[in-house]
Amino acid sequence: MTKKQKRMVARLGISAVCFAAAIVMEHKGSPAWIPYILAYLFAGYDIPLKALRNIKNGQVFDENFLMTVATFGAIAVGSLEEAVAVMLFYQVGELFNDYAVNKSRRSIQELMDINPEYANLLRGGVEEQVDPYEVEIGDTIVIRPGEKVPLDGVVLRGDSSLDTKALTGESMPAEVSAGSSVVSGSINLNGVLEVRTTKLFDDSTVAKILELVENASSRKAKSETFITRFARVYTPIVVVLALLLAIVMPLAAGGGWGTWIYRACSFLVVSCPCALVISVPLSFFGGLGAASKNGILLKGSNYLEAMAKLDTVVFDKTGTLTNGRFEVSDVAPVHGEREALLELAALGEYHSTHPIAMSVKEAYGKEIDTARIGKVEEIPGHGIHARVQAGGVWHELFIGNRKLMERQQVAIDTPSAIMGTTLYLADETGYLGAIVISDSIREDVPAALAGLRRQGVGTLAMLTGDREEVGRIVAGKLGLDEVFGNLLPGDKVARVEALLKKKALGRTLAFVGDGINDAPVLARADVGIAMGGIGSDAAVEAADVVIMDDDPLKIVDTVCIARKTMWIVRQNIFFAIGVKVLVLVLVALGHASMWAAVFGDVGVSVLAILNAVRALSYRRAR
Repeated sequence: MTKKQKRMVARLGISAVCFAAAIVMEHKGSPAWIPYILAYLFAGYDIPLKALRNIKNGQVFDENFLMTVATFGAIAVGSLEEAVAVMLFYQVGELFNDYAVNKSRRSIQELMDINPEYANLLRGGVEEQVDPYEVEIGDTIVIRPGEKVPLDGVVLRGDSSLDTKALTGESMPAEVSAGSSVVSGSINLNGVLEVRTTKLFDDSTVAKILELVENASSRKAKSETFITRFARVYTPIVVVLALLLAIVMPLAAGGGWGTWIYRACSFLVVSCPCALVISVPLSFFGGLGAASKNGILLKGSNYLEAMAKLDTVVFDKTGTLTNGRFEVSDVAPVHGEREALLELAALGEYHSTHPIAMSVKEAYGKEIDTARIGKVEEIPGHGIHARVQAGGVWHELFIGNRKLMERQQVAIDTPSAIMGTTLYLADETGYLGAIVISDSIREDVPAALAGLRRQGVGTLAMLTGDREEVGRIVAGKLGLDEVFGNLLPGDKVARVEALLKKKALGRTLAFVGDGINDAPVLARADVGIAMGGIGSDAAVEAADVVIMDDDPLKIVDTVCIARKTMWIVRQNIFFAIGVKVLVLVLVALGHASMWAAVFGDVGVSVLAILNAVRALSYRRAR
């Protein structure tokens, strides 16, 4: 909470205490106008000042002017308690919205720890550590294990594995060798690489991600709130009508001035938009509160309205639809038992920290006798050569990809897995079998997708940095409508923009993601939804809605809460405007007194507030 917000909380607290004291004093028959005035000033002394400043700047009929006219009108007719209540509720709603929008909105650039600090530039056979901005296209840079790739380029020499999760969202490292393209922001895991740069740093992948986030955020339409739009039309109309009643009608229609002035005063009382000023923010307050109680953070009431009109949902794959953890999904020995092949692989991979090795050791699940492990050699870009003991006999074990088997001239008869990575094993006797390591679909995802279908979401799509064929397999299992693979962050933004053009008129598109690479597209979508617990800081900051416990079913809950809230808001708007218009007409015609005007103001406000409170409750119905 900012200092400004803390000061507002203190102001509203003092105002509430003064308000309560005034009510008690009035109930006991004591004069209460002093605590009422103090309560009003503490709650909203700045609102009339803002209205005056805006009038000087040519912006007359905004929400500040509306609140000033409404509360001053209530004070003029002696309803101090109503003036204070209206201002107090209005300021509470404004504080909550301001807090929800600004909470955790730190700079995305500070959170994205993929920006390289230096580059090892090779000049005349000598390495020199320079700022990435100093590197030109065509220069040669050296990237050692553990270092970030500073600029986009092509590998000239070396074999290695690159951690590209920050860019593609995929956990499985990418194997690169001479001729392979590398992108800035990825991390070199093992071998030394010499890379010829193909882009300047300003045009690199890292720089583009930051630029995409900024551009995507600026493209979002900042629509005016309902109160502002309503005030610009409603307020000048009722003020002019009141003046006509008080001044023109006595001259045009005859009758006493006192009668028409009384009608004009009654007209102003009933025209005070207390029901809307209080109930609309309170309805959104209730919806945001209901979402928070269910582990859903919405960064503003405008996103409730957007979620209520949801038509298209686009998902990232890894970590959102799938678990994002690679596990052994199949063991296929040529001869013998599956357990024996898995044991050999675990022995050979014992000293490796590669994600594939960790998956194999986790699947084996037993303590490994290191005395059975001899010399181990890592072959960059291919796999591992290890001397291990099995069945009392020492074996020269080779574990790795298809290129390793071809290098050792081992004939393999197991096809490569489409969904996942295939690890081949061979020893001096020949081919032993294969182990498949793959990601798996989250158990709760099918139910979440079915819930979105029931809520009327017409299009479910998936974007992934993984291979197209892998994406299609996942999409087929889940019944998704569209799938796009092999995408970098810029490609994801382009795909979302294409889907935005195809969505139904007046409806919204949401993107659900969890990684740094998802930050640009989260910002570009109508609503960005981040899976908060597993999501990166950048994704959480760029998103408009954060699912705090990573439950995809909460997306369905968000839609239900949003639609309930908007239904209550519409009920209050139509009810308040309908009753007020009716009473306004009756007052203007002389068929209703000041008492009817008070009911049209205070009574409607009470009913609208009671209706708005319903937004606070939500029960998951499934």
